[in-house]
Amino acid sequence: MTTDEPRDPFAHVRILDPGALKALAHPIRVEIYDILSQLGPQTASSLAARLGESSGVTSYHLRALAKHDLIQEVEGRGTARERWWERPRGSVSFANPEAMKTPAGRAASQVVMSSYFDRRHRQLADYLAHAYDVEPEEWQEAAMLSTTTVRMTAPQLRELALKFSALLDEAATTYRDQTGPDVRPITVRADMFPLEPAEDAEDVHEGDPQ
Repeated sequence: MTTDEPRDPFAHVRILDPGALKALAHPIRVEIYDILSQLGPQTASSLAARLGESSGVTSYHLRALAKHDLIQEVEGRGTARERWWERPRGSVSFANPEAMKTPAGRAASQVVMSSYFDRRHRQLADYLAHAYDVEPEEWQEAAMLSTTTVRMTAPQLRELALKFSALLDEAATTYRDQTGPDVRPITVRADMFPLEPAEDAEDVHEGDPQ
């Protein structure tokens, strides 16, 4: 059965339960989780080198994440002394409506989301600071940084989010396992949220395609 309706991005998303949120609510664990998401399987030693921590510290945090199935061992890879870890495939939501009803749940969710987006913001800032000096021209021209302000209702925003999600899912499915000398991990951001209402504000488009 096929349909022209955009796929609901929340239909097959793992919503982290309070226990998993609490386990993830540590800046280093969020960093580890996101590194595994972006760069693929890592060991405690490779993570330690990236984070400037000891392998003992990263091993401790890896075990805590694995306890709640946030990460898993890579099957058939590694040894008893050097295990490889990966993030299971699939979408994850840090916003659990039930958890948000309690102070502890809200606090854990805020730590996770703040740490996650802090890392992504640092990556963007680093790209802006160094892209024109270190990135080849073809990558500079292929990248795009753009923001747009529009006037919408909540249902219209929801429809737009569904369309974006369908497009991103298509790209993720098509290129998920692609490898090769010219292949690099790409971060794609789609932040859509309401601003404070303002009378007589004009639509503004600010773009910086590169």
